[in-house]
Amino acid sequence: MKLTRYLPAAFIVAATAAGVVPAPALAQQPNTFTVLTQGLQGPRGLRFGPDGYLYVAEAGAGGTNSTEGLCQQVPGPPPGPWTGGKTARISKISSNGTRTTVASGFPSAQSVGGFLGVADVAFLDGTLYALVAGGGCSHGNPDSPSGIAKVNRYTGTWSLIADLGAFIKTHPAQYVAADDFEPDGTFYSLIAEDGVLYTVEPNHGQVWSVTKNGQIKQVIDISASQGHIVPTSIAERNGDFYVGNLNLFPIDPQWAQILIISKDRFDDDHDLAPGFGNDRHGYHVVNTKAGFTTVVAVDFGPDGLLYVLELSDAEGFPTIGAGKVVRVKRSGKIEEVITGLNVPTGMTFGRDGRLYISDFGAAPPGAGRILRFDISAGW
Repeated sequence: MKLTRYLPAAFIVAATAAGVVPAPALAQQPNTFTVLTQGLQGPRGLRFGPDGYLYVAEAGAGGTNSTEGLCQQVPGPPPGPWTGGKTARISKISSNGTRTTVASGFPSAQSVGGFLGVADVAFLDGTLYALVAGGGCSHGNPDSPSGIAKVNRYTGTWSLIADLGAFIKTHPAQYVAADDFEPDGTFYSLIAEDGVLYTVEPNHGQVWSVTKNGQIKQVIDISASQGHIVPTSIAERNGDFYVGNLNLFPIDPQWAQILIISKDRFDDDHDLAPGFGNDRHGYHVVNTKAGFTTVVAVDFGPDGLLYVLELSDAEGFPTIGAGKVVRVKRSGKIEEVITGLNVPTGMTFGRDGRLYISDFGAAPPGAGRILRFDISAGW
């Protein structure tokens, strides 16, 4: 069974051309959403900036630099070969839906399976940072590595402060799935907490921290205890990390999880059996909650509950109209909040309490849009 994190573009094109795209809906109140903007190039992670604009990471359209014969990669499709170029960008969206390019020229990569580019954005002390996922030789961009870039949102200039693609080559995960291994990684989520940036790498299964001066450290190797589960998304609360995973394709609904990762709940004096590691310091998976499907984003809402974005909850492969948002109620029950989404890839809450979602994120450039939902609080 081979993993792919990217939905074939031909499938999306056929579905939209046939007019079979369903309208998203609130679970209890159909068709109550607003299309804030559309025409985006693979929108992924999104965040509100201190200026009130919504900043959106866009994967771009790849390019013409083929990886065939260039460097190490797994034969495809998917995940390769890739064709790379400098077409990824960051946009900002006004409250009336007007899109403006903030920064461009980021590495982007395209394969039969989909697109990689700018995967997420975050603000730390008012400064914009971008998670660059389309870089590196294995994505057709040998002169532009993957990593974290510091972005001047006034001039559009940017510079890489952390070469994550190089770092993961010298700090490999304990468990690697050989049939879909990506040497330069497929970084996906980025958050800023307590003066530090944190990012998740799904293909290798690791979480990394990056300081403002570019110092990189491994927070946890999830693969060491969980295997190849493809962690994608991260949120923080009270010092704990909540990490969701995509799992493998074909999709087996409700087998993805939310992992709770902490460094405060283990007895450091307790010895493990030989071969299982006796260093109990640092972060560990201390709890899990199952019942999710293809998790691509997690965030805490104004009501304090954890909200989970699912790419598609249909069996087999991603299906148009099968994306959804669920939340974990105080009772522990998983409750549907929004259904009918179309291969969504990112979400964030605004200061207005509304939920903003990147719809058609795993789709050809130009199909992407941002949806805005008014949702009631959960209990």
